Amino acid sequence: MTNTNDTSKLEPIENLIIDLDGVLYRGNTPIRGAGEFIDFVRQGGIPFLLVTNNSTRTVEHYVAKLARMDIMVGEQEILTSAEATATYLGQIAPHGARIHAVGEDGVRLALESKGFVLNDGTDVAYVVVGMDRQFTYAKLAAAAIAIRAGAVFIGTNPDKTYPTEAGLMPGAGSLLAAIEAATDTAPLISGKPEATIFELALERLKAAPETTAVIGDRLETDILGGRRLGLVTILLMSGVTDAERLAASSLVPDLTYDDIGALYRAWCDGTSGQNMTKRHLGVTRAE
Repeated sequence: MTNTNDTSKLEPIENLIIDLDGVLYRGNTPIRGAGEFIDFVRQGGIPFLLVTNNSTRTVEHYVAKLARMDIMVGEQEILTSAEATATYLGQIAPHGARIHAVGEDGVRLALESKGFVLNDGTDVAYVVVGMDRQFTYAKLAAAAIAIRAGAVFIGTNPDKTYPTEAGLMPGAGSLLAAIEAATDTAPLISGKPEATIFELALERLKAAPETTAVIGDRLETDILGGRRLGLVTILLMSGVTDAERLAASSLVPDLTYDDIGALYRAWCDGTSGQNMTKRHLGVTRAE
């Protein structure tokens, strides 16, 4: 893919919201340029937050996973949809509310950290569903019974797939679709593209939308959510979006690059890279 982007759109960016799956890595394989890009923005003094819709793991897991790829970040630099969901529920639900959780450690530990009581039965106030690679008919049935009995149905994210080395695998959105079909009830979503997770990210960064960019690989979450809040939107073609899907979409990102390495080279080598260096480091890049 040939990039014909106007790199001047990078100049006002002072903060970054960066996706993980399909942006920095696929499965356990880093995408070329990922580590260099993180080093580049860190050295340039641009605050960033790694924001993932993947709710399976804890923040500590992602720190360790990235470290194995020689990408060093701190726990405070990562936000998951599981955390966003738990934070949202902490604002609307009474302390100690009973929750039926369908999901892995990321979801369950995030909810418990907010004081919620996890219960696998149907006498619960909320059903929270995230990615669950041990999803079964029994789990589908239990969630459906609880929702039909009045529990509020909440999904961590709507991603139907996620990219891996082997190709696109079923994501949380696939599970949500099954439960919605069984209950005739659509879930409330906490992760991208909804405002909940973006507003939490902006709050953590202490950032204004107009000086913040979101970097992602998915039109219907990263780009749509960023556009709704007025962020600069940067699409990378290294994850779930291909050229055919982009051409057919009415949603047009501000900038599009093959991958994080291509964005790194454009930003580092172009005028915007020089401006970033001057603004954040106080030096002028050699011509």
